[in-house]
Amino acid sequence: QVQLQESGPGLVKPSQTLSLTCTVSGGSITTNGYWWKWIRQSPGKGLEWMGAIAVDGITIYSPSLKSRASIFRDTSKNQFTLQLSSVTPEDTAVYYCCGGDSLDWGQGTQVTVSS
Repeated sequence: QVQLQESGPGLVKPSQTLSLTCTVSGGSITTNGYWWKWIRQSPGKGLEWMGAIAVDGITIYSPSLKSRASIFRDTSKNQFTLQLSSVTPEDTAVYYCCGGDSLDWGQGTQVTVSS
């Protein structure tokens, strides 16, 4: 079982770029499981898969984000990062990272988009 911890700003202004980092411990983002994912849940809505980065660095994204999302990693720190550009209030959500052999989840981090 790996541990995942999301970190980033809790408040972002509209049109800015949101950047969230997932720090993984107890496992490696280059060997454990296959996909390391970002998922969010907006108020009153279900879980939304945003994108993922594989152990070999391949990335995939949800088409619904219209190319606003980018995921990259720092293998030296065992971290992967989500960047979401041109945010709007509709991007307000709890953001989760998950992955590993057992698909473990972080506790989630609240992000509010507001001026």
